[in-house]
Amino acid sequence: MRQAGVLDVGCHSALLIVVRPSRKKAGLETMVSCKVRLGLHQMLTPDGRVSERGVRSVQRAVAKAMDGADSRQEVFAFATSVIRDAPNRDEVITRVAQATGTHLQVMSGQEEARLAYVAARRWANQTSSPLLVLDIGGGTVEIAAGTGEQPHIVHSLPLGARRITREWLPAGPFSRRHLEEVRQHLRHVLSELPDLPQAQRGGRVVACSKTFTQLARLAAAGSGKPAHARRRLTLPGLRASLALLAGTDTAGRGDLPGISGHRAEQSLAGALVAEALMEACGATRAEICPWSTREGLLLEHLGVTPGEKPRESRYR
Repeated sequence: MRQAGVLDVGCHSALLIVVRPSRKKAGLETMVSCKVRLGLHQMLTPDGRVSERGVRSVQRAVAKAMDGADSRQEVFAFATSVIRDAPNRDEVITRVAQATGTHLQVMSGQEEARLAYVAARRWANQTSSPLLVLDIGGGTVEIAAGTGEQPHIVHSLPLGARRITREWLPAGPFSRRHLEEVRQHLRHVLSELPDLPQAQRGGRVVACSKTFTQLARLAAAGSGKPAHARRRLTLPGLRASLALLAGTDTAGRGDLPGISGHRAEQSLAGALVAEALMEACGATRAEICPWSTREGLLLEHLGVTPGEKPRESRYR
């Protein structure tokens, strides 16, 4: 049976996953999964370069993750924005290839947005209806919308949770005035997009990424709602979670329900970005999708989702 493999090297981990088609709802069955923790956000220089320690950590993580791959299995290895946007990206990729034999590819933010949409469309199990996909990464935010298998429009913006933390929220506590300044910055950047997609009546809004997943868990815990409530995030629930995160220091955020310790530092920025995104797109609620760019790539490698390419946003 056909199989496809992907090695996803991001800020927090290197994840190898090999899948094959399945007749279940989503359509993928995991054959191999191997995750190696990284924590590259702690190994960046002030100008965003991956430090020497960081390069060695990526080399070790890639080598360890790839130990789980069958030598006969083709694996598409790619790095997300933490490496893609680093000034020494080429050096990092070259040294990882020399040490491990694995050459990391990089995709544009627009391509990541397109693949997140492909994954969300398949996960939603619908072929034609308005779909808006929101994805918060560490360095960038991806937005995609359409009515078919492929999005009509994609955007990628430099508003990732890690980036906003480094540039606007490096150390607390934060006053209400400062948080409002961050909000205004996010709103301004989003308002500059002339074709920012909006939530459509009768359509669905799907939120990808760990940031949205953890915010939904926190909101559900705070409201006392049952476990299935974690599958969606409402704007009022998000705002309540944001207030809780803003009133908790970085160390304490990791003890909040749903917030993992290694993402605690950027959880407040993630909540502010999520709020700005939902407001700007007119979304009062979003379904939480466990799939994103990685799964979109796997689906396309398996030939599960044919379709035309979208037009690219003018904003990069």
